[in-house]
Amino acid sequence: MQIGVSHRTAGLDIRESVHLTPEDAASLAGSLAGHGIEAVALSTCNRTELYLAGDDSARLEAVGREALDERSGLVLEAVLMERRGAGAALHLFRVAAGLDSQLPGEAQILGQVREAYELAAGADATGRVLSRLFEHALHAGKRVRHETGVGTLPAAIPVAAADLARRTVGDLAGKRILVIGAGKMGQLAASSFLDRGAERVFVANHRIERAEALAARFGGEAVSFDRIGEELERADVVLSSTRCPEVILHADQVAAAVAGRAGRPLLLVDIAVPRDLDPAIAELPGCLLYDLDALGPEGGAALARQAGQVDEAEAIVAAEAEEFGRWLRSLEVVPVVAALRRRADTIRERELARAEPRLRALTDAERRNVEALTARIVNELLHEPTVRVKEAAAVGAEAYAEALRELFALDEERR
Repeated sequence: MQIGVSHRTAGLDIRESVHLTPEDAASLAGSLAGHGIEAVALSTCNRTELYLAGDDSARLEAVGREALDERSGLVLEAVLMERRGAGAALHLFRVAAGLDSQLPGEAQILGQVREAYELAAGADATGRVLSRLFEHALHAGKRVRHETGVGTLPAAIPVAAADLARRTVGDLAGKRILVIGAGKMGQLAASSFLDRGAERVFVANHRIERAEALAARFGGEAVSFDRIGEELERADVVLSSTRCPEVILHADQVAAAVAGRAGRPLLLVDIAVPRDLDPAIAELPGCLLYDLDALGPEGGAALARQAGQVDEAEAIVAAEAEEFGRWLRSLEVVPVVAALRRRADTIRERELARAEPRLRALTDAERRNVEALTARIVNELLHEPTVRVKEAAAVGAEAYAEALRELFALDEERR
């Protein structure tokens, strides 16, 4: 099952409260696995979701809700979304394909799904079901990117931020851009602003060497964190995209810079989760602050332009999810098949025991041949029913499994 919050159900403040760093995601998955279940924790700008697998769906739901409530310090019931079985698979496949993102088509999400899976696997939190689910989701996401045009928004969030800046401050030609954060999103942001005519990009990062490397790629300049105040006085646009777990730029720091701007407006765009920029900055005179939720309409417009490719992508995802669903349904008959084989082996062993007086004259080699022969007979007899019942379960025909259970009195094993 899948349970969690996303941009479709919860605002940024709630998504922040439950957001997980990669280390947190691995730790949580490992902790949940300690309950005897499979678990993967996926946390991005748009969502924090738990994927859980086990025998007791009610218990999975309770454990998942408790984990998310504890993480957020809130009661999340009103904003939680949960899906089960093939529905959970379809959702994850759409996520991996970028179809469920706030800015549809973003390329980063596929890597984030892969990272979540690898972190959980590294914490020994995955098993047969979730390993199959996530490997299939990654395959579906790759198919969508390779076979449709949905993946033509490789930098959806930074592009939307740059377009927002152009609409807000006008022509970016001659404008100074301060990018805080030298990771992947910072790189994409720098490129997006320069492509739209910005004069120069200044890069600030906790590790100055990374800021220098990124600035050098774009002919910009690195800025140490202790000089951010100076650059705030000169910048026209600030975009922040670090992975810091707390605010890195407070309202009082910006207020000091505003005093030296002679009334020039300052646009600040925060695309980090948790947010990098103090929300109180929006109350400062001359400051326009936008967070990730403000960029949604840009993605919607881009998605509308790609309507045909999206339909094709949805068809691919639906087909992949149906294939996984067939495999998942086939697992439902595994206990019946196992019970049938146990019943057959019990009968075989009982009959061999009855024949023991007549087998005493056999050599050890002859006895092994008899045992192997009876085992082969059992396997041959059970092979076709096993295949048929699994095939029937895959297409939703559960009656076959029930028929086997009834005909061979398999429920008696439970008594």
